[in-house]
Amino acid sequence: MDSKCNCSTSGDRFLNPILYNILSQMETGRPSQDTLSNTSAPHKCNCEVRRMVCLIRSSEVCKEASVVLVKTVHFMRNLPAFNQLPPSDQYALLNSCWAPLFILGLAQEHVDFDVTDVPADSMLKRILLNRQESPEMEREQPAMAGVSKLKCCLKKFWSLDLSPKEYAYLKGTTIFNPDVPELQAGLFVEGLQQEAQHALKELVQLLHPGNQERFARILLTASMLRGITPNLIIELFFRPVIGQANLLELLVDMLFCRNS
Repeated sequence: MDSKCNCSTSGDRFLNPILYNILSQMETGRPSQDTLSNTSAPHKCNCEVRRMVCLIRSSEVCKEASVVLVKTVHFMRNLPAFNQLPPSDQYALLNSCWAPLFILGLAQEHVDFDVTDVPADSMLKRILLNRQESPEMEREQPAMAGVSKLKCCLKKFWSLDLSPKEYAYLKGTTIFNPDVPELQAGLFVEGLQQEAQHALKELVQLLHPGNQERFARILLTASMLRGITPNLIIELFFRPVIGQANLLELLVDMLFCRNS
């Protein structure tokens, strides 16, 4: 998918002249020339890269997503091999894999969702409020481009119709990623990933003996997971629930609270 916006050749200022002029005045303290002379009709950009969206049925979808997230953390906690790793490695792997694991959970639980454009008044309010907050408090609204990637990935998994065991082994290959930097037990993690891949391949051959391409299709589809950013997942599914809280910190609390 081409990430370049072709809706305008003149930059962000024509995406929404009203917002552009407001922001220009906030930056310079005086009206811009466009404010005085612009009589053209507002141009709406339909490019997926710039098209900001939010969930339809947000309350219901966020609840379903929260259930999937809890199951994701419990899955990691219940892996004996994961618990044998040093805490620093557990944290590093959690940071690296929670989003891909969550997406696999969405696919396994068949959590479907739809989005709609963010209302213009809501976008204006967010911009004005963010300008009164510190930079670290500003949040990026999910774009349609990222949501399209996510929905495409989910549809690919649904078309594969994976069994629960296939999902479990695939999650194992995702958790134990030896490419995560500065792992103390990198070789051990690499061995665990190889074991999970081998187990997945054997299971696929057992369940689908006549489908020689299925294992490769599963791995190819799984490679799409890394193209979906954790920030998209947070802002789309969890920001309405957790507010300004740090989701990774919440996941760490869930993972290391062994007695809960």
